[in-house]
Amino acid sequence: MAKVLIIGAGGVGGVVVHKCAQLPEVFTEIVLASRTEAKCKAIAAQLKRPIRTAQVDADNVPELVALLNKEKPDLVINVALPYQDLHIMDACLEAGIDYLDTANYEPPETAKFEYSWQWDYQDRFKNAGLTALLGSGFDPGVTNVYTAYLKKHYFDEIHYLDIIDCNAGDHGKPFATNFNPEINIREVTAKGRYWENGEWVETDPLSVNRVYDFPAEIGPKKIYMMYHEELESITKHLPEIKRARFWMTFSDNYLKHLEVLGNVGMTGIEPIMFEGKEIIPLQFLKALLPDPASLGPLTKGKTCIGCLARGIKDGKEKIVFIYNTCDHEACYAEVQSQAISYTTGVPAMIGAKMILEGKWKAPGVWNMEQFDPDPFMEDLNKYGLPWQVTDVTEANAAEMKD
Repeated sequence: MAKVLIIGAGGVGGVVVHKCAQLPEVFTEIVLASRTEAKCKAIAAQLKRPIRTAQVDADNVPELVALLNKEKPDLVINVALPYQDLHIMDACLEAGIDYLDTANYEPPETAKFEYSWQWDYQDRFKNAGLTALLGSGFDPGVTNVYTAYLKKHYFDEIHYLDIIDCNAGDHGKPFATNFNPEINIREVTAKGRYWENGEWVETDPLSVNRVYDFPAEIGPKKIYMMYHEELESITKHLPEIKRARFWMTFSDNYLKHLEVLGNVGMTGIEPIMFEGKEIIPLQFLKALLPDPASLGPLTKGKTCIGCLARGIKDGKEKIVFIYNTCDHEACYAEVQSQAISYTTGVPAMIGAKMILEGKWKAPGVWNMEQFDPDPFMEDLNKYGLPWQVTDVTEANAAEMKD
């Protein structure tokens, strides 16, 4: 039916390739490209069906365009670094190819991620008759679709939204990040922000926390408020929302290591001189930390990611929690990757499937919540990320009300 070019051979890229390869009736041809082709070949060797690999520098637009013109894919799935989004979008425009990513653009020189740069591509993609789907991961991605699904089926209006991300897994390492260390640490050490009454409220990094009682035998965990990109698009497209926040769990051990590393300057993104060479401390730290892909066979436990929504249905207040739980060991058994990569890679495949099947295909730049959530939600149940919706009592939601 269609040919896809996947750019990026990290943990998420590996999952996307595995999941696309499981659907030959949709993804008839797969090309996996990366700056390091050896990583692509290693992933290809895990598969039961043949795919092709290529070497490409995602920062080099002419090189990307040459590859796209040679391969002529129907869609580019970008699971490279967020710094490379705009280069890949530029190449897709020049070559006339639809585009999908899992995380919004982030400039390399500052820890700031927002959609403005990519939203600015709206007219160019629309005039070219091309589709660009932004943030087709889990958060952002599935959480956006969850919100749209709740609005369509459970609420007349959603007034309060809390997106809650829990990783209750354990890899046994003293300190490691479950996805790209550079992106992870930049995200965690940035100031928090949440949406309330039509404006952004800023908080010091990880200064606000709660305890939330998670389902699926995970139980109570401390969650920390931080900023996450889906808040920006969801509050834009559902302006009725009075307050929207994002929360994530971190172990005491993780936070202590992060505090010490920050105190000695290892999480900095400003260049410093070392023995006559300019280095960026965070990139040096990334080189010292375990590759997230190496954590797959070591990680045990579960993740739980969901949306706690409070709003009005038929004139009455209603509180609902919609969520998925994922098992690290089960993910590794299926695609040789832990659940953090799995929960991002599966939605990337489903988003690609939505475009290729014409269900979510329209000229322009789109966020996930702007399309009909129902076919995407059906595919989550089919392809490895089943979800549940539960009514929440006032007592259980009390800790999240303020």
